[in-house]
Amino acid sequence: MTTFEGIPAAAAAFYADLEQNNNREWWLEHKPRYETLVREPLTALLAQLEPRFGPAKIFRPNRDVRFSPDKSPYKTAQGAVASFQEGVGYYVQLSADGLLVGGGCHSSSPAQLARFRNSVDATGTGESLERIVRTVTEAGFQVEGDRLKTVPRGFPRDHPRAELLKYKSLSAGKELGEPDWLSTPAAAEEVSRLWEQLRPLVEWVGRHAAP
Repeated sequence: MTTFEGIPAAAAAFYADLEQNNNREWWLEHKPRYETLVREPLTALLAQLEPRFGPAKIFRPNRDVRFSPDKSPYKTAQGAVASFQEGVGYYVQLSADGLLVGGGCHSSSPAQLARFRNSVDATGTGESLERIVRTVTEAGFQVEGDRLKTVPRGFPRDHPRAELLKYKSLSAGKELGEPDWLSTPAAAEEVSRLWEQLRPLVEWVGRHAAP
C-alpha cells in the first residue's frame, strides 16, 4: 500500500488543463498525470481514513453522457466517498478550484424522505438536527441539498422547522482551495478533522433517513 504523502499542487492544474481539452485524445496522452497527481494520492488518502470513516471508493473519471446534451467525456473533478452506510457518508473532491470536503446524504427514496420529514417534525429529533445544522454552519460549511420551494404537503406552513422540512436531501460542504497543507502528509489529518465536524450530521441522516 502506498503511504499518503499529500496531494500534489499540480493536481488542480491538471483539471484546469482538462477543462480546456476535454477529449479522448488529450486524456489518453495525459492519463499518467491523472494517475500520479490525482488517483494515486486520493487512493492513499482514503486508505488511511477508512478505519475511522468507513469503506471508501473513488468515482470513475468518465461522465455518463447517454442522456446529457453535454457530451464531454470526462468529469472535471475527481470525487470520492467514504460510506457511513449506503447512500450516506463523507465526501472529498479535487478540481481546478482545489479541494472540497463534505458529508451527508445526496439522494433519497420516497420512504427515506418520509422518515426524514417525520424526524424533522418530531420535537426531539428535529431540534437535534437544528442544533447540528447550526453548528456545522458556524464551522464554515455550506448546508445544501435538493429543496422544495414550500413546506411539503401535510405540514403546517408555520412549522418551527419549516426550512429543514423543505429539504429532499441534506448535506454540507466546504471549499478549501489549495491550502498549504494539501501537498503534505498533514492533509490526511486535516480532512479527518473536517469530516469529524460533519460526523453528527452524517450520523443523524444515517439514523433517520437511511435506506
